[in-house]
Amino acid sequence: MSLPIILFGSYRKVDLQYQVTYEDVRALKNDWLTDNVCSPRRKQMCVPIPANTWLTAQNIAFWEEFLEREVLSKYPQAHIVLLRPSMTFLLMKNKDTEMVRSALPDFRQITHIFLPINDNRNVNQAEGGSHWSLLLVSIIDGVAFHYDSLEGANNNEAWEAAKRLSSVLGKPLRFHYLSDCPQQENGSDCGVFVCIIMRHLLVKRLLAVNAGEKISMSMAHKAIDSIGARKEMLKIIESLRKEGERRRLTPSGTPPRIE
Repeated sequence: MSLPIILFGSYRKVDLQYQVTYEDVRALKNDWLTDNVCSPRRKQMCVPIPANTWLTAQNIAFWEEFLEREVLSKYPQAHIVLLRPSMTFLLMKNKDTEMVRSALPDFRQITHIFLPINDNRNVNQAEGGSHWSLLLVSIIDGVAFHYDSLEGANNNEAWEAAKRLSSVLGKPLRFHYLSDCPQQENGSDCGVFVCIIMRHLLVKRLLAVNAGEKISMSMAHKAIDSIGARKEMLKIIESLRKEGERRRLTPSGTPPRIE
């Protein structure tokens, strides 16, 4: 059983609570940022995982929440959803469209949706699979852009997610795989690539232009430092952990102290 690490941030004077486990932190320090061990169909791309490490989708979910709180909160005019991995899994595997529609956020005013895609095919195993990729759906343009750092290995899964989302939205979506997506150099950095590409598309593309402007969704020539990205995520987690510890030890009602 894994004990949670309580992390704190702030958002418009309201305290926010993040939660990750020690296994999630270990996942960042080790090779994989994904759900589970390797699947047989992509075994040759896999790197051995330490026997005492169990990896979950919580890393990506944490990153999405962090972006929501620290980035999206500054753009109240933006109508963008960062769908959690668990919700994407539900969308892909549950064929009851009405039930799925009721479980997902209300997309009627949403312009774009980010969906982490995993290749888990076992509906009885919520945390499985061996590879992550990213689907960015532009509802206003009717296009689903797929970014895969392993030469389109998740194209089938991403296409299925786009098809299911199309049913939920009641709107056709064109599927577009971007072959110029940056490629990982090993079998372990797919989740890191998802997180960094997600942030880049959100901050440097969608939030960087005025409404109605045309932007390129290509990731060509974008270099991704996966080692640096892991260190950055760990630094963020450690900073929030220290803030949580400080608040835990500070008596209620005591003004904050400047270090």
